Amino acid sequence: MQQYTKAEFIKLIEDKLRRKRSKTMEEATENDLYFVIASIVQDNVMPDWLETQKEYTKNRNKQVYYLSMEFLIGRLIESNLLNCGLLDVANESIQEMGFNPDKVYNQEHDAALGNGGLGRLAACFLDSIASLGYAGHGAGIRYRYGLFEQRIIHGNQVELPDYWLKNEYPWETRKPDESVEVQFGGRVIEHTRRDGSLEIQYVDTDKVTAVPYDVPVIGYQNEVVNTLRLWSAEISPYDRSIHAGAGAQYYHHLEHVHSIEQISGFLYPDDSTYEGKELRLKQQYFLVSATIKNIINKFRDDHGLPLSKLADYITIQINDTHPSLGVPELMRVLMDEEGYPWDDAWDVTRHVMAYTNHTTLSEALEKWPEDMIRNLLPRIYMIIHEINERFCIGLYYDHEELRPHIKDMAIISNGQIHMAHLAIVGSFSVNGVAKLHTEILKQKEMKNFYSLYPEKFNNKTNGITHRRWLLQVNPCLSDKITDAIGPQWIHEPHKLISLLRYTNDKPFLDDMRQCKQHSKELLAKYIYETQGLKVDTGSIFDVQIKRLHEYKRQLMNIFHIIYLYNELKDNPNMDMTPRTFIFAAKAAPSYHLAKEVIKLIHHVASVVNFDPDIKGKLKVVFLENYNVSLAEKIIPAAEVSEQISTASKEASGTGNMKMMMNGAITCGTLDGANIEIRDFVGDDNIFIFGLTSDEVHDYYANGGYNAQEIYHSDPRIKRILDQLNGGIFGKEEIEFKDLFYNIMSHNDPYFVLKDFVPYLETHELIERSYRHQRDWQRMSATNIAHSGKFSSDRTIREYATGIWKL
Repeated sequence: MQQYTKAEFIKLIEDKLRRKRSKTMEEATENDLYFVIASIVQDNVMPDWLETQKEYTKNRNKQVYYLSMEFLIGRLIESNLLNCGLLDVANESIQEMGFNPDKVYNQEHDAALGNGGLGRLAACFLDSIASLGYAGHGAGIRYRYGLFEQRIIHGNQVELPDYWLKNEYPWETRKPDESVEVQFGGRVIEHTRRDGSLEIQYVDTDKVTAVPYDVPVIGYQNEVVNTLRLWSAEISPYDRSIHAGAGAQYYHHLEHVHSIEQISGFLYPDDSTYEGKELRLKQQYFLVSATIKNIINKFRDDHGLPLSKLADYITIQINDTHPSLGVPELMRVLMDEEGYPWDDAWDVTRHVMAYTNHTTLSEALEKWPEDMIRNLLPRIYMIIHEINERFCIGLYYDHEELRPHIKDMAIISNGQIHMAHLAIVGSFSVNGVAKLHTEILKQKEMKNFYSLYPEKFNNKTNGITHRRWLLQVNPCLSDKITDAIGPQWIHEPHKLISLLRYTNDKPFLDDMRQCKQHSKELLAKYIYETQGLKVDTGSIFDVQIKRLHEYKRQLMNIFHIIYLYNELKDNPNMDMTPRTFIFAAKAAPSYHLAKEVIKLIHHVASVVNFDPDIKGKLKVVFLENYNVSLAEKIIPAAEVSEQISTASKEASGTGNMKMMMNGAITCGTLDGANIEIRDFVGDDNIFIFGLTSDEVHDYYANGGYNAQEIYHSDPRIKRILDQLNGGIFGKEEIEFKDLFYNIMSHNDPYFVLKDFVPYLETHELIERSYRHQRDWQRMSATNIAHSGKFSSDRTIREYATGIWKL
């Protein structure tokens, strides 16, 4: 990729301003600069993008397609400049022109294509695939609206539309010539040919045009540019012409257009109604059908081989259960459009598809009503039914030991289609995303499938791209690391381990502490600008940023804050290191208890932050509208990383890795990747507490836990809960009785009270450790040194060699 001097780059900006925006330098705004710099990057990238695809075709590279309903890519301007090697010259040029680079880059709206860890993982994976030079691409949906834009009004979460595409998105390229057709509904007519094979005809279907928009995925300074293809649902030109009448026909046409555009309208539409569920199902089929047609068209163009060879050149990775319909869809294409008999089509399909499981939560293992799939996707339903019949018959006759479990393992049972079962049966690989998670899948949640297919199951512990989550978001720390161990870690993140030599090096530890202080000051400035709240940058910055869910136990964190507040009220002169507790989280719009926790956090903040008796020793901050850009501000400033999910519930976590990589110390349970972090850094460099996964499962299976007993036996816990239920934090006008009764009447389903005292004791240890700053910095450096093992480069190498065979 071409490199520029500062003078050359400024000249490029001036030329682009004239040609693209019809402005001089003096007239330009920050928004103008953003768009012209993005245009410069696209111009720079385009030759490598074309050349990369040409090389893959010429070399007949095997390629992977990563199918995901989410790609939480955030803003791309800085990341793309960094990977092109242009970030430094862009920053210098912007400053030379009298602008602030951060304000220019902030003109880009976060691409609202995801919700949480699932989508951010997919984005990190695409970055690593390109940066390692692998032939791999993403496939998703071009949602016009994201999940929602969160606003907090009187402590309550309010959801506003997140129309992130209201302005031009400079990174996408529309490719209408590569559009494909997706069909819903209608009827299936079967004809028997003379040779005895079936000919399938679809009639009265609703046809939707899937139009691709391509976003470049730029490898780190290696001239590799892969593609994230995002599909937009649009009405076909034919439909547009025949419906362009007047009167009732015109309004019917508008309704028809609206129903089609809804498919790529919203990320995760509300599924509390039948219509909402059906729309989600439409989205999932739309994604897999468009992508598989695209893959087959490209395979033919590139290779000219029969589709029986597809698995030699293509792997389709199903990211969670959402794209599981890819299994029957590939079968449909092979049989109905290509004439393959069942056995041959099944052989191709189960050698192409691979499945990543991301959860053990039953509500997240998707199930669809049988009638819904039958009505919306009649041919797909027929194929799923046949897969299920053959699978269950095979179990009955070939695996006598599994006969008692056929009902539990069936793809279709009790009127429901189990998507995880479909994905497992139709894939050649099933992987978990952390060692503990994979073992739970093998030994508990999917034990019967593991006994049937032991060769399919494998672990691929998640990772994060260190280029964005250290090099880009924390330039101060990155420079200090490079000064100490050289720049090789940028290309080979495992070389961060060399920092272990500096864990007792005073100058390095002092530099590291100064970088952390700088990041804390930047975050404190942002908090003041957005909330008018001054926080003590000498306090411990204790951070919990993730989706709001009961199992992630933000409630336990706020209970701890209430406990500290009570202690300070009882003894205002108590010797306590000041704490700033920082939360950011979105709750699903229909998740009442999660929204109540947000409300509680705000109410506690309104009391604690302004009580003169506690002398500013506690501050509580909730930063609204959590997204990638906000995470980039918070993570470099974090000193304590709260990873406190109920053991066995968090599949992996990636926030734990991002904060570890920036020098925060983990306070966590033995859950997800926390276990592997502990294994690497050692017990002295992490704060672990609480029940183990086995203990949690034992309580669920055998009972023996009584939340009311803890409530009545521990005055600290009773005081906190009583304060929610009519006390200082639960007055008549602001009640939290639902939170109180969920713990007391439902026996504390996520063991908040059981783990609470160990959590308090662990935080006492954290505070004592923080007072010894040299030891704290040593712990921080040790965590950074081991964080290279959690780079997504390592994860992708494991996928590429162990699953994809790239």
